[in-house]
Amino acid sequence: MPLAQLITPAALQARLQQPGLVLLDCRFALDDPAYGLRSYAEGHIPGARFADLERDLSGPVRRGVTGRHPLPAPSELNERLRTWGLNHDSEVVLYDDGPGAFAARAWWLLAWLGKREGVYLLDGGLNAWRRAGGELTHALPAVQPGHFEGAADSSLLIDAERLQQRLSDPQLCLLDARALPRFRGEVEPLDPVAGHIPGAQCAAFTDNLDSDGHFLPAEQLRQRFAAQLGQRPASSLVAYCGSGVTACHNLFALCLAGYPLAPLYAGSWSEWITDAARPVATGD
Repeated sequence: MPLAQLITPAALQARLQQPGLVLLDCRFALDDPAYGLRSYAEGHIPGARFADLERDLSGPVRRGVTGRHPLPAPSELNERLRTWGLNHDSEVVLYDDGPGAFAARAWWLLAWLGKREGVYLLDGGLNAWRRAGGELTHALPAVQPGHFEGAADSSLLIDAERLQQRLSDPQLCLLDARALPRFRGEVEPLDPVAGHIPGAQCAAFTDNLDSDGHFLPAEQLRQRFAAQLGQRPASSLVAYCGSGVTACHNLFALCLAGYPLAPLYAGSWSEWITDAARPVATGD
């Protein structure tokens, strides 16, 4: 079974009454942290639980040490997943407004803990669900706690020290998921320093999607990332972004394209710049 899987609104509609389905609403807005819960309360797909990026899918921020969205402690994430009803054999569907950035963060966290089968992103997210005439509800689901107990896979991560050691390696293919103006250092709306990690390539996560917010076909995604890789092996890939969130979108798209799950620099740019000794680049 492939690690990255999409589900259409029609296929989800057919599974809504399936016993054991865990449906997570991952909506969030970086400029309005209350947006997700507010939107969930205004209407969500029937049966969905709300997963907040900062409360549920991230750990505590330590200013000057961590990035903006550090990883949650595995024990705390396991407990949260159990409260949402997750079992080892559960099918899971994740969605956000449409682009999938926050849903992909939840997908990556599940993969990190070893839940790698039966996990889907709703292609096009809630926007596609609405366009398909899908029902929304205000009702909170009744949830039977689950018994999931995952173990964090350290091979899916690279830390700042190890990444800095690898910057001189011409085989490294470091993909930055932020938009090109932020990559170049022309603008920086979220972090105190602009630019990118030296040697990185801009691979804006939005380029994984078509104009309707659906993921591109696997072959187009493979062509995209093959151009980034050049002659380097897939094992050279490392993903990062501003805070370890949208990089997960690239990791999901890479898996859709048939590549293995590459390591994530989870602290990403917002952690990298907490140490002034780490190098910074601007421009292309």
